[in-house]
Amino acid sequence: TESYAYLDQSAFYYDYETLRTTGVILGVVMFVAGILIALSKKCKCSKASKSPVEGPQPPKTEVPPQTV
Repeated sequence: TESYAYLDQSAFYYDYETLRTTGVILGVVMFVAGILIALSKKCKCSKASKSPVEGPQPPKTEVPPQTV
């Protein structure tokens, strides 16, 4: 009866080479995507600071924080 209990488990086969290759590929893709996202946000900040000039603009004033 014990050989019947282990029959299904022994028939299952892990393809470790495909799992390893897929894991490495996904890791590289996510790493590169993270670098690109970080760099794209950095570039957008520098581009956003340059606003198009459409005539004289009012000076920016800072509002002091409210105290209770």
